[in-house]
Amino acid sequence: MDSVRVGLVGYGFGGRWFHAPLLASAPEIDLLGVVTNSPERRALVAADHPGLDTFGSLEELAAAGAEAVAISTPADTHSTVTDRALELGLAVVCDKPFALDAAAARRSVELAAARGLPLAPYQNRRWDSDFRTVRTLVADGRLGRVTRFESRFERFAPEPGPPAAGGGTLLDFHSHLVDQALVLLGPVAAVYAEWRVRDSGRDDDVFVALTHADGARSHLWGSWSQGAPGDRFRVSGTEGAYVVGGPMDGQEAAILAGRTPAGEGERWGVEPPERYGRLRRGDDGEVVPTERGRWDVFYPAFAAAVRGEGAVPVDPWDAVATATVLDAARRSATTGEVVRLR
Repeated sequence: MDSVRVGLVGYGFGGRWFHAPLLASAPEIDLLGVVTNSPERRALVAADHPGLDTFGSLEELAAAGAEAVAISTPADTHSTVTDRALELGLAVVCDKPFALDAAAARRSVELAAARGLPLAPYQNRRWDSDFRTVRTLVADGRLGRVTRFESRFERFAPEPGPPAAGGGTLLDFHSHLVDQALVLLGPVAAVYAEWRVRDSGRDDDVFVALTHADGARSHLWGSWSQGAPGDRFRVSGTEGAYVVGGPMDGQEAAILAGRTPAGEGERWGVEPPERYGRLRRGDDGEVVPTERGRWDVFYPAFAAAVRGEGAVPVDPWDAVATATVLDAARRSATTGEVVRLR
């Protein structure tokens, strides 16, 4: 397959660490350059990727021969940038939150369908090592029928707290948490949420409770201010429960340390035994080796979709479903009501 010419839009924390290293590591991708008008970030691009071009606009990138873009700009620009890229005939990967609300998410998905262009939300956390392990245990029936899924993105960084670019903790963290819950347990019938609004105006310490259509429940916590972070996952079923603590999947730490899938090979995403979870049945339990984290498969799969050789790695309608739940959670946290979904 000919490599796909991809441009990266934005070079903040997400663009620099969650996209650029994975784009540059994928042989199916030809990283064409980065769209940024910041002199400081252009200097970072030059230091991190010598010889890589920078562009002042999507239009310049498209004129240079790009076929696709990965968007990692502030949350409140995602829909505008996504829709403009689609109008230019570019396939799109958009970071989370895919859109600020479900209506905007739906408009982008419908625009991509009308243009016949691949569009994928960047839900890399589906390929976290611990979540891949959860999915395998559930699929193999080792937990029995799942009754409750407990999941946390918690850290202690109260100052400055949730970054403005993320749109608040609900959009920033629960975009992943809700997506994982939907992947694991399916559609949602009811949503209840609580949050704390900080002096900055951004929400934090967010708790979301989902009742799924099959009766299972998800309890999802996200916080920048939690001094005692809880277990990453506790997944309970009729035959037992799987528990895995922190820290979170090690792929983020590996990238921040300068390691990449290209350099690590088969070692990429492998968790050490001391971070394995346990399958518990009361006082009895057994260690469960954690599956290898595979953030490195996302962009090769997206490239194949651009070439017409497979589906996008994440269905864009999944982003609409997640945004619908987040809209309901925002309403619930504001009013105190349980929001029913059709």
